[in-house]
Amino acid sequence: MTSNSFQLGGTGFGNDKAPSTGSGEGDFTNDPASSGFFSENFKRHEDLKAMLDGNKDNLKLDAMKRIIGMVAKGKDASDLFPAVVKNVVSKNLEVKKLVYVYLTRYAEEQQDLALLSISTFQRALKDPNQLIRASALRVLSSIRVLMISPIMMLAIKEAVMDMSPYVRKTAAHAIPKLYSLDPESKEQLVEVIEKLLGDKTTLVAGSAIQAFEEVCPERIDLIHKNYRKLCNLLVDVEEWGQVVIVGMMTRYARTQFVSPNQEGAGEDGKNFYESEEDEDEKEETEENEDEPKKKPYIMDSDHRLLLRQTKPLLNSRNAAVVMSVAQLYHHCAPKSEVGVVAKALIRLLRGHKEVQYIVLSNIATMTVARRDMFEAYLKSFYIRSSDPTHIKLLKLEILTSLATETNISVILRELQTYVTSTDKEFAAATIQAIGRCASNIAEITDTCLSGLVHLMSNRDESVVAESVVVIKKLLQMQSTGKGRKTTTEHKDIITHMAKMVDEITVPMARASILWLIGEYSERVPKIAPDVLRKMAKSFIDEEDIVKLQILNLAAKMCITNSKQTRLLCQYVFNLAKYDQNYDIRDRSRFLRQLILPAEKGPLAKHAKKILLASKPAPVLQSKFEDRDQYQLGTLSHILNNKTTGYKDLPEWPEEAPDPSVRNVEIPVPEVTTKKSERKKATKDKSFYSESESSSEDEDSDEESDDSDEDEESEEESEEESDDEDESEEEDESEDSDIPQKNNAPPKQSAPKKAPKVEKSESEEEESSSEEESSSEESEEEKPPPKSKASKKKPAKETKAANQNNTDLLLDIDLFGSSNGVTSSGGTQGSILTPSMASAMSNLTISGASSTSSSNFVQPMNIPLKSYDLLNRMTGNGLGITYKFTRTISVFSPKMVSIELTLTNHGESPLSGIKVGKKTLQPGMEIQDFPEIASLGTGASTSVLMAINFNDTTQPAKFEICTLEQTFKVSITAPVGELLQPHTMGLQDFTQQQGKLKGMTENTGKVTLPKEKSDAKSVVTNVLTVANMLQVPSSESDTVYRFAAKTMSEGVLVLVSVSVNEESANIVVNCEKMVIGTMLLKDLKSLLAKS
Repeated sequence: MTSNSFQLGGTGFGNDKAPSTGSGEGDFTNDPASSGFFSENFKRHEDLKAMLDGNKDNLKLDAMKRIIGMVAKGKDASDLFPAVVKNVVSKNLEVKKLVYVYLTRYAEEQQDLALLSISTFQRALKDPNQLIRASALRVLSSIRVLMISPIMMLAIKEAVMDMSPYVRKTAAHAIPKLYSLDPESKEQLVEVIEKLLGDKTTLVAGSAIQAFEEVCPERIDLIHKNYRKLCNLLVDVEEWGQVVIVGMMTRYARTQFVSPNQEGAGEDGKNFYESEEDEDEKEETEENEDEPKKKPYIMDSDHRLLLRQTKPLLNSRNAAVVMSVAQLYHHCAPKSEVGVVAKALIRLLRGHKEVQYIVLSNIATMTVARRDMFEAYLKSFYIRSSDPTHIKLLKLEILTSLATETNISVILRELQTYVTSTDKEFAAATIQAIGRCASNIAEITDTCLSGLVHLMSNRDESVVAESVVVIKKLLQMQSTGKGRKTTTEHKDIITHMAKMVDEITVPMARASILWLIGEYSERVPKIAPDVLRKMAKSFIDEEDIVKLQILNLAAKMCITNSKQTRLLCQYVFNLAKYDQNYDIRDRSRFLRQLILPAEKGPLAKHAKKILLASKPAPVLQSKFEDRDQYQLGTLSHILNNKTTGYKDLPEWPEEAPDPSVRNVEIPVPEVTTKKSERKKATKDKSFYSESESSSEDEDSDEESDDSDEDEESEEESEEESDDEDESEEEDESEDSDIPQKNNAPPKQSAPKKAPKVEKSESEEEESSSEEESSSEESEEEKPPPKSKASKKKPAKETKAANQNNTDLLLDIDLFGSSNGVTSSGGTQGSILTPSMASAMSNLTISGASSTSSSNFVQPMNIPLKSYDLLNRMTGNGLGITYKFTRTISVFSPKMVSIELTLTNHGESPLSGIKVGKKTLQPGMEIQDFPEIASLGTGASTSVLMAINFNDTTQPAKFEICTLEQTFKVSITAPVGELLQPHTMGLQDFTQQQGKLKGMTENTGKVTLPKEKSDAKSVVTNVLTVANMLQVPSSESDTVYRFAAKTMSEGVLVLVSVSVNEESANIVVNCEKMVIGTMLLKDLKSLLAKS
């Protein structure tokens, strides 16, 4: 009975309390983890299972608390998995949380049972409570079954878009788990990581970088756009996230900036030129010409930002954070600034012994290269009697490295105290430290030698032995450095050591004495033979290392004093001939043939030169001398061995890569200009520009919040697929050869509504200062529309060519007619786009008899928005507007064609107007417009230029130059202008849309005004936003479909608008998630306008 009550543990969980046995067994059963090692009763935890199977939430909660307590104590609770997993559907929030904690622990071990509940986990991903969503994702990622990796991928993609930062953080933690399970999913995971890196929440930043480091640390291009954001967020990120970010930033700095410690290179250059003074005059002249070209080192502003933002972290309470910042400064900061970390590291020495060991190991490495850093804190490294041995040895190492001529007396006094320590290992290490000090500082060598000789009379044999070894090394170093006569000065030391050979029993010390006597036997000719005689007597009982030195001593004595020692030498060789150790036998045979050959060979003549040649002095250096090859703070550095997963710290580049890749903001001076553009747009009386301008004003607050994040993440997303669609781009460029030849740049006349524009500008001058601080970012990111003040001139005559392409003929004719209408006095600046022409040809080919059987809307005029590039006030009289022509560029099919209208509002003519310096993001290109020789007062002219935006909405920055001055400007393309129409049928559209699901699909719902719910209005609005082509479908179909491809990379973009009475559902499908998101936002904004 006692046994059963012990096993069932009824006292802890049942209603009946088992009687105590008096031996404490009854009390022991109170432990919920009691397991009954000697029982065959398999009914453990029955009471817990009964509680979990019951209907009462309070019993379930109590059971789960006990189970989690067992798990926390390291007890096995896996047999409760079936009972626990059933409660994953519990409506009690507290129970559900604990169930997920348990499942996270055991899901990997009980995979089959966990898979049965996978649908429950998927439902929990939609739970309103963020903790439940995060817990479900955590459990799902803990099931290590390759079969469910697609489900995990979908769950991670959805979690990344979650509104809760905690869920997004959990998604970042799940990414490395999925990558280790399914490495082939790396490309998709990189896209997810790219989005997470753009997250501005401090809770997510550290986890996103951790996922980046584990999945794709080589993709340094993903960091460029987020570099400054991460630096600024660093102070507010959680502690362990700070450690990860600082570690990643160390690698980033070593690849993107040049070394800040370049003084040595400058000095070498100076010496080089000085040595050339005696060379030819021609060479000297060339060298002197090159000399002024060398510029002094100027630290990159981003490099300085990193050092400035990490410096406050030295005050962190977390030792790991302080250590990570210290290694960043050690590897990446100028020598003059590294000293700031010393005080913080010294502060960590007050912590636990484990922390002290890591910190002291890193300080020991730093003192090898930067001794002056810690000289002021010398007393912090004094050794306490309470310190463990490994801490003592590290402090001793640091004290030795810090020894200089000024503080050596203090350090030696401290070391003398340590020699008397009862810790044998520490005392021996102290004597070695004294030897290192003596070898590094020549002035104290004699003092240290005399002190070590005194230690040879110490009662502790280990101290004596270590002293002998160190003395031997010092004597050898002095002999090598100053000549053999130095040893004569230390004849007394060798004699004293020879007399102690009988007393010392430590093998290494005896071997060192014998080596000294043999090497310098000529200095003690009377003592050396007697020592050999004594050693020959005890040869059989000596250790192997001593026997080898006895053989060496016999051979050297036979060479220098053959008369007295030849027979002793033969005797020792005969003893060694039959020794058990083969090394000793081999040494004996070798020396016998060299010293006592039967026939004198060529080697025997040079035996003295071979055996008594000057030996290289031993190098007494710190064991941390070579650890600088490893990054500080890593496991490899502590072990002094390259561990699995360690990545070498990159070398500094000779030239810094392009710093503009980290630019994400437009310079502030352009803000005022673009504010004036917005107000000008509101003054316009054109139907389209008026509605669009009002929309811009209404949505400015919303866009300002999201513009930075959208565009940063977009740039990163676009860079990934530079190579993936290369072949597709080539095909499109071949198809576009003919249009390139036949598109002629149009001209425009001067604007006719100049007075109104001037009035708008003067009003803006008064109010711009009030709004400048509130809406900088949103106005920088996206240029607002400008009033339709300017009119087009007739197009130039194009070259005559026979074309069979109907689309292109339509494009040219309609473009010309549109210009003609405008030049004759019309006010609408619109054209019939090639997308409409393509649509017409598409209908004919597909065999549709007429548009009556299709919901296709007939071609219409789409107004072209005009934007202000250079305000006439900012441009000192030069005003420039631009518009996107939506025609194929004559320069390249990948480029967006842009028409500039330049007007001289000043009082004097302008000359030499051209494009100057360009500051572009990677992948962008600008095709300049031809230089305008002269622009008279009040005159206006139109020119064409083209820009390859590389499928991003990042601004293209450049300068407009005249002979007198230069103006910085930038053009940002709305996402709809980055597209080119793409022809496809309904079946192909449906098939491609089915492939672009999940994260590549963006949906939204919008309420349509009554006057805009008809087909024509819907299609007009969509085509106004984006340069797309409508896909024909049946007349009864209320879904309007549009297709296009991105201009640069040819990525497919599909839009479908489903109209239902007064509302519309919009679906945008695109592999480039950022383009899809921004296009959906623009469509919703325009369709909702009244």
